[in-house]
Amino acid sequence: MAYDLVIKDARICDGTGAPIYSGSLAVEDGKIAALGNISGIARRELNAHGSVLAPGFVDIHTHYDAQVSWDPL
Repeated sequence: MAYDLVIKDARICDGTGAPIYSGSLAVEDGKIAALGNISGIARRELNAHGSVLAPGFVDIHTHYDAQVSWDPL
């Protein structure tokens, strides 16, 4: 199969709580098409050189305790 993009040699943290593992990620039509050991060609290939590949992170840091003094009641 020909993918639009393959990111190779990544340390994959998939967000499920599973241990980090080495592998590749393939993208087709803007969506993740394959993850792990990928065979096939790609229009574009990137080598992650062992960098971590992970889902986006959300900063949930907040100070709700101070909210009462920030907004008038």
